[in-house]
Formats: sequence, C-alpha cells, structure tokens
Amino acid sequence: MMSDYRRLNRANWDDRAPLHAGSGDYGLDNFRTDPSYLSHVVRFDVPRLGDIRGLDGVHLQCHIGTDTLSLARLGATMTGLDFSPASLAEARKLAESSSTPIDFVEADLYDAVSALGPARFDLVYTGIGALCWLPDIRRWADTVAALLRPGGRLFIREGHPVLWSIDENRTDALTIGYPYFETAEPTVFTDESTYVETDSAIEHATTNEWNHGLGQIVEALLQSDLTLTQLVEHDSVPWEALPGQMVCGDDHEWRLIEHRERLPLTYTLQARKL
Repeated sequence: MMSDYRRLNRANWDDRAPLHAGSGDYGLDNFRTDPSYLSHVVRFDVPRLGDIRGLDGVHLQCHIGTDTLSLARLGATMTGLDFSPASLAEARKLAESSSTPIDFVEADLYDAVSALGPARFDLVYTGIGALCWLPDIRRWADTVAALLRPGGRLFIREGHPVLWSIDENRTDALTIGYPYFETAEPTVFTDESTYVETDSAIEHATTNEWNHGLGQIVEALLQSDLTLTQLVEHDSVPWEALPGQMVCGDDHEWRLIEHRERLPLTYTLQARKL
C-alpha cells in the first residue's frame, strides 16, 4: 500500500502540473511580467513570516514553484522539493523565465534529508494542501527537524484538519464525513477535477489521502524536539473548499457565507529547533 499511494498520487500531480501552470488562478504570467509579484498564499503569510532575507530556505512539496519563487523574492535563498517531475519541470521553467536562481530537487518528502542533506536550512516552509498526502505525521516532523539548523524554524500554513473532515458534497449543513485523526489506511478519492479553473480533466483521478488531527501535528513536532512558537487558526482558505457555501474576498481568500465563527478553515503554525 505504501508504494502504491506514492505511484497513484504522483501520477495525479503529474497530470495537474500543466493544467495548473496554464490556469490564470496560479498567475504565472504575473510572475514573469512583475518582478515584485508574490503568490496570494505567500502574501497572506508575510506578516507572520517576517524578514527572511539572507535565510537558506526549503519549500517542501513545492509543486510548480509559485510560493517558492515568492519566498525567493522576499530575500531567501530557496530550494524546492517535490516528488512530481512534471511539477518540477513547470517550476524550473517559471524560475528561469523570472531570472531567479532556485534549486529544485525531485524526491519524496520522507527522502528529503538524504536528497538535500541534514541541518542545511534556516527555514522549512510548507504551504496549503501538503500534509494530507502523507500517511505518517511523525515521520514528517522528524524530517523537518532533521533539515533544520539549530535556531532554524518551521513555517506552515495548512488546511485545518476540521475542514478536511467535512463532507464537501453536503451543502445543506456542515457534516463530518471523513476521519479527523490519522488512520492506518488512506481515504481514497476519485475526482477528475482540480481546485483551479481548467477545461481539461485529470486522467489519473484516484488519490490516497490522510488527515492528521491538530493535536497529533503539534505532538509530533514536540516529540521531534521542536519548540512551538505560534499557532493561529484562520476563518479563511485560498480556494473554494466547500463549493456553494463560500465567498471570495478582495484578499483572494474564501470564507463561509454564513456563520464564519463555526469552522476553522486553515491554521498557521511555527516551531523552532533549539
């Protein structure tokens, strides 16, 4: 099962890569024409990221590199890691066309230390929609800790595990339809669409995914000898996670139309290696 989930998920992300690169939602033309342009995801993160000029950073599960490039534009020396060769091909083209030196490395997340080297980075960054592809949150935390130098930090903004547990097909009520806690077996989805506007269907539509409870994530980091420095929950998410129940604001963040106070949609977590 473990090798099969990688094969299935990699094929799915290989299919998504050219669709995402061609979608206006990712705004690749904006990066090429405006040297100061940042992804909406990273722009949301800036107040909590602070000054990252001069830091050695790695973006884990970097996909087509828009957030990686944005972090480089904020002054960090960036490396991007992803298991999808098609995604990295798009990321390299974007960085080259934007005249930004970024080292993109193809490797599975759990192989990041052997692929990149231990204790190399001041900043480990992980963006939205990454942890759900990983079956073991403790192995992820150990990987993050091993990549960081003493004094380095993890920065992650991620979909809230409560959101991941909501059945998005129910539009009459917010209903728990999927596991909240990490399970041994994956939740299997088959979906030919993706989270951006595109006219094409995904050929390799089946994926394996896992949720991880917020407490499980925090505990995994603590057990990996990282010190938690920030945990903030947000009422917004950068895509229409619950179709028909959300509205997009001027900040390109989606929020519930009604009762926003009832559901956390994302969180920002920071932790430091002493």
